[in-house]
Amino acid sequence: MSTDTAARPNAFARFALFLRQVIAELKKVVWPTREQLITYTTVVVVFVTVLALIVATMDFGFTKAVLKIFG
Repeated sequence: MSTDTAARPNAFARFALFLRQVIAELKKVVWPTREQLITYTTVVVVFVTVLALIVATMDFGFTKAVLKIFG
């Protein structure tokens, strides 16, 4: 047995250390305000909707073109 594995803490101690480190990092996070969260969410929903409409329009157009050429 090597000295590295002998000095290694057990799984519960490592998990507890991990949780302490996660909590410490979460305390450093700058959380958005409610207004910022609503604004960012609205921007994302509008952007995704616009892109979905663009893709749907292109899909419809290509489908019509392919059916006209080959159908």
